Amino acid sequence: MVSLEVNGRKVEVDVPPEMPLLWALRDELGMVGTKFGCGAGLCGSCTVHLGDSAVRSCVTPVSEAAGKAVTTIEHIETQALGAAVQAAWENANVPQCGYCQGGQVMSAVALLKSVPNPTDDDIDSAMSGNICRCGTYTRIRAAIKQVAAQRGGKA
Repeated sequence: MVSLEVNGRKVEVDVPPEMPLLWALRDELGMVGTKFGCGAGLCGSCTVHLGDSAVRSCVTPVSEAAGKAVTTIEHIETQALGAAVQAAWENANVPQCGYCQGGQVMSAVALLKSVPNPTDDDIDSAMSGNICRCGTYTRIRAAIKQVAAQRGGKA
């Protein structure tokens, strides 16, 4: 049994400690907004927050999340910054197929928490592990810059 705090709620999951956090979230807790893409931490579609850090849940053992706050795409809009990023995503028409967008949003929120007024290089570096098959990278950058400008460079 592993105790987790997911989206502000304490839960227990009866899974092996080495199980990827992704599968505990999706299969055990029914949180399917976090997507399975590559299974190797390379595509970013499974990105969640562990504390304030963006992590790839497909390669993060559930035991590593024990006792730490896990935030998923299902809960990110309850945070002011998360809501702002999601609104900017819509405003910039970022999503096309939408498969990668949960991970993209989670990475963008983590970036803006740590670097409130990111440069293009900051954005490229933070978002480089998130693959978008639809190629909406310029709109992703525009949405991130929109949030930074709206917030006056404040996290």
